[in-house]
Amino acid sequence: MGILAGMGPAAGVDFARLFLQACETCLRAHAQPIRDQAFPEHWLAQVPVVDRTTALADASAAQPLDAMSRALGQLIGLGARAVAISCNTAHAWHGRLQAIHAGVQLLHIADETVAELRRQGHAQAVLLATQGTYRMGLYDQAFEVHGVACILPSETERVWLMEGIYQGVKAGDVALAQRRFVEVGAALRARHGDVPLVMACTEIPLALPFAPEAAGWTLVDPSAILAMALARKAYGLD
Repeated sequence: MGILAGMGPAAGVDFARLFLQACETCLRAHAQPIRDQAFPEHWLAQVPVVDRTTALADASAAQPLDAMSRALGQLIGLGARAVAISCNTAHAWHGRLQAIHAGVQLLHIADETVAELRRQGHAQAVLLATQGTYRMGLYDQAFEVHGVACILPSETERVWLMEGIYQGVKAGDVALAQRRFVEVGAALRARHGDVPLVMACTEIPLALPFAPEAAGWTLVDPSAILAMALARKAYGLD
């Protein structure tokens, strides 16, 4: 198995943790002992990749495809047969990466997440993401295919999200990130009730779930869902 990461590095490390947790869950569900040798071989590629939101906003800016493709090729060379990308916005290049590397299965975070929302019986959900993810409509098709209504933040709330992501988590200011994410979540809950909040940027779960104000909120972590999908592939459960 492979994890294409570095976007950002902390999110990549957290995804590896989620993958190991998912593997343990799979083992327990099938009454298998938890020991070192029970975990599948997996590789984490932490590579410097230019900012995805900037690349989507400006076609003349440096683009991330080459760096991601090289890293994916390295993972394949190490034996990876299924790979997860630990960045939501990077899935804007999912189709091109899959076309270049047709011999590997590249999981899609939006497909896995919205399918899980439907399995859990949710009819609607709020999408918390980067401007790049909103701009490209990365989750739109998945929401439509699975019949789940997608609620989007206002433009002001999107600015707050970006501040929490870039000036908050990515800059090491978790307190700022929590304030901004809580402000957005509270405003959306005031308008729509206790709907699931899909944390569709890998930086958001590094801060929002630990905010006291978010206790009791229905938070959905696409990274955890993607990690479980990768674990199931590793054990041949899908």
